[in-house]
Amino acid sequence: MANALFRTKNIEQSIQDTDVTEGHGLRRELSALDLMVFGVGVVVGTGIFVLTGTAAKDYAGPAVALSFVGAGLVCGLAALCYAEFASTVPVAGSAYTFSYTTLGELPAWIIGWDLILELALGVGVVSIGWSGYLTSLLSQADINLPESITAAPGDGGVVNLPALLLVLGVAVVLVFGVKLSARFNLVMVTIKISIVLLVIFAGLFFVKAGNYTPFVPDAQPPAAGHGGLKAPIAQTLFGFDPQIYGVMGIYSGAALVFFAYIGFDVVATAAEETKKPQRDMPIGILGSLAICTVLYVAVSLVVVGMQKYDTLSASAPLAEAFRSVGKGWIATIISVGAVAGLTTVCMILMMGQSRVFFAMSRDGLLPPLFAKVHPKYGTPHVSTLLIAVVVAAVAGFTPIHEIDVMVNIGTLFAFLVVAASVLILRRTRPELPRAFRVPFVPWLPIVSMLATVWLMLNLSAETWIRFAVWMVVGFGIYFTYGRRHSRLG
Repeated sequence: MANALFRTKNIEQSIQDTDVTEGHGLRRELSALDLMVFGVGVVVGTGIFVLTGTAAKDYAGPAVALSFVGAGLVCGLAALCYAEFASTVPVAGSAYTFSYTTLGELPAWIIGWDLILELALGVGVVSIGWSGYLTSLLSQADINLPESITAAPGDGGVVNLPALLLVLGVAVVLVFGVKLSARFNLVMVTIKISIVLLVIFAGLFFVKAGNYTPFVPDAQPPAAGHGGLKAPIAQTLFGFDPQIYGVMGIYSGAALVFFAYIGFDVVATAAEETKKPQRDMPIGILGSLAICTVLYVAVSLVVVGMQKYDTLSASAPLAEAFRSVGKGWIATIISVGAVAGLTTVCMILMMGQSRVFFAMSRDGLLPPLFAKVHPKYGTPHVSTLLIAVVVAAVAGFTPIHEIDVMVNIGTLFAFLVVAASVLILRRTRPELPRAFRVPFVPWLPIVSMLATVWLMLNLSAETWIRFAVWMVVGFGIYFTYGRRHSRLG
């Protein structure tokens, strides 16, 4: 039985399975520019428009810029590992496919199930944030939507209808083809980056040096509701007193804003739809991450310089920072950019989710119905629509604070597996042609794994418990269905 659980999929067979003529392959239509736009489109979104305020106000203070740098460095290490794998094994599924070729079927199932959690909940979080910005924008035009249809039951409403409708609308765009999605994304990203640059350069005129003092606020006990199971697990394991701000606050802030960097790993899910994956995948993954890290650090420095960190808005920090200095018209423009920007984030996360689902179905670990490709548009329409219905329900009826940190732990776990897989594949298949190679092996992947684990330990015990429950459910599905129907078996 152990051999069956850890059977690996042949890399050459994985690539052969992408043959479009068999009806289970995806069309190769994306260029390096398309991939970079996808990466920037999904990374520049929630982190800038939403999480900057929460991380600064509740965890790191003005040093939130260091939190973004720390999270960016961890992502950079992981991005190098993703680039090697995505260019070597250009198959849909990202970390799921990588682990299937190196670690075995059960580890692949675990990481695939983990990615389903990461990407599906990511779409839910982003669509809820999008709904908040849209509601704010409409209220500025004297169009006030009732709270009953703009908030989930746990937040005082009945259903978050805008979030629900966004998810369904994005799914329709994705069904009509990846190239159409890329063009739509390019327009939205252009608008979004223009507004981010406006924030940086316009905000410089309103920065007050006093708002940066102290840059790293003194550590202090957390407010009510931040202790116990909600405290970072590292504080319990290593005997630290629960605290916010200070050095530990920077680490906790990095673990939170890590969500903002989800994107370059989603680029890897489009490897099967890339014209020249061996060349274009590393460019798309590393290029998009570099651009976004620079933008994040710049925006966070400007925002905490404009407004004292402990008065920042947790829901719309950029817009409220400009309102605090009497520039409401810029705040309105920012809200427009947030609506456009979060739309692209939602779309690309859902695209990545459907590709992981598609890859697992093609391997027999999920019902084959979800591996069907639309005969005209060449997209996995069944898996896309199924995911849209489920995620729309999550977005419509779940409060944002219940699901955001779950996305982080799912992403970090995927990073850990990919770094380990690079080391294993270098040992088991040293002769395999690699268009891009991670430098300083084995040290760089090992450092990537250690940094990833450290960020995971800075998430709350409550998050770990929920993650464990999700994994138990996944094991149940694998042993009752996946193992019995696996094509490899």
